[in-house]
Amino acid sequence: MAGMRKIFACTNCGAQSPKWSGRCLECGSWGTLLEELLDDKEIKKEALKKISGAEMISLGSLKQEKLIRFKTNISEIDRVLGGGIVPGSLILLSGEPGIGKSTLVAQIASLAGEGEVTAYVSGEESALQVRDRMDRLEVNFEKIKFISETNVEKIIAAILKEKPAVLVVDSIQTVYSSLIPSEAGGISQIRTAAVKFLELAKENNIAVILIGHITKDGQVAGPKSLEHIVDTVLYLENEAGSNHCFLRATKNRFGSVNELGVLEMTGKGFKEIKNPGAIFIESLGNNLSGSVVSCVMEGSRPFLVDVQALVSKTVFGYPQRKASGFDLNRLAVLSAVISKRTKINLTSQDIILNLAGGLKASDPALDLAVAAAIISSVSNKKIPRETIVLGEIGLGGEIRPVSKFEQRVKEAERLGFKKVIAPMVDIKGSKLEFLGVKNLQEIVELIK
Repeated sequence: MAGMRKIFACTNCGAQSPKWSGRCLECGSWGTLLEELLDDKEIKKEALKKISGAEMISLGSLKQEKLIRFKTNISEIDRVLGGGIVPGSLILLSGEPGIGKSTLVAQIASLAGEGEVTAYVSGEESALQVRDRMDRLEVNFEKIKFISETNVEKIIAAILKEKPAVLVVDSIQTVYSSLIPSEAGGISQIRTAAVKFLELAKENNIAVILIGHITKDGQVAGPKSLEHIVDTVLYLENEAGSNHCFLRATKNRFGSVNELGVLEMTGKGFKEIKNPGAIFIESLGNNLSGSVVSCVMEGSRPFLVDVQALVSKTVFGYPQRKASGFDLNRLAVLSAVISKRTKINLTSQDIILNLAGGLKASDPALDLAVAAAIISSVSNKKIPRETIVLGEIGLGGEIRPVSKFEQRVKEAERLGFKKVIAPMVDIKGSKLEFLGVKNLQEIVELIK
């Protein structure tokens, strides 16, 4: 029967045996073994009763302490991490091949935790190759210990002996556990290795940084559960032909996921941008039709962005809508609203939209700037370059206020702008000239 097992029990001493014998092996009595049937469920219940329960801790009795973080001394990285690296955290850094993941972790390893030892594990490079890269980056590697090993158990044993403050693993796809009978890089190997590094981080208060490769569709290679295991998931990305790289956090248990770090790749590694709010706009002297300056919020930081639109008569039977850095569906909605709520007909026009600088944004505050750029391009009328445009557009063509309006305006004023086209909102103490608009038709009249 399912769940039942046959055993033989001694009537004299109670000893159990899986098979019958004439004499009990425990007490030596003869003819005392009798057949019995045991229920596996009952056996499991008895076993569970013997297990001691986990300790329960009252959260109210814990003394609240300020979270200590390791500063990397690169403010853009610290901003994305929420203020620095938290000891005992597990961080996953991912990005396309050749984007600079190893360069970034080499700089972090040399800067994180001043005076602390950092361990660098690489299954892809030798010690001399890592040393050569750090020489080129001119980073301090005196406190960096190198481990050339891919076995997780051996790596953890070495780390427990040295007890560094930060551990860097380059990369998680190259390490393997001897407990799993499969090759490195497999789903089970990646999951097992990540769990072991998680236990190492939490039990020994060691910050662990894992480098992860990505697949062709831009996802982290390996199981999706890898992202659930770690505390923080960072993505390093850039636009082709640009020296600027963007660091984003898609998951962060110790900070916001809305922050954006802007870094510049140089021959000596990554350097932070001193004025990141203005890197996506060109000089104020370049004034073309279809080009409008707006402002987006990435976390708590405002970024000015140049919205460029090109509208031309279609040569196909169906008008084309193309967008780079902006949601294509949102562009189609705004185009339909312009055609419906104004006298501008876009049903036979191709519209190509671009956010200059490679920035990708979905901020509703861009709606009015996108509409203004399209209207400017189709009418071939220029919008003064020292003007910033802010506002969200509803389906009725009405212009709505945007969040954090005061921060956006102050950033524009700091960068030398003179006018603001936005809903009827004025900020006391601002030197900018405010041009209030209520609907799209007023924008058309303002541009003409």
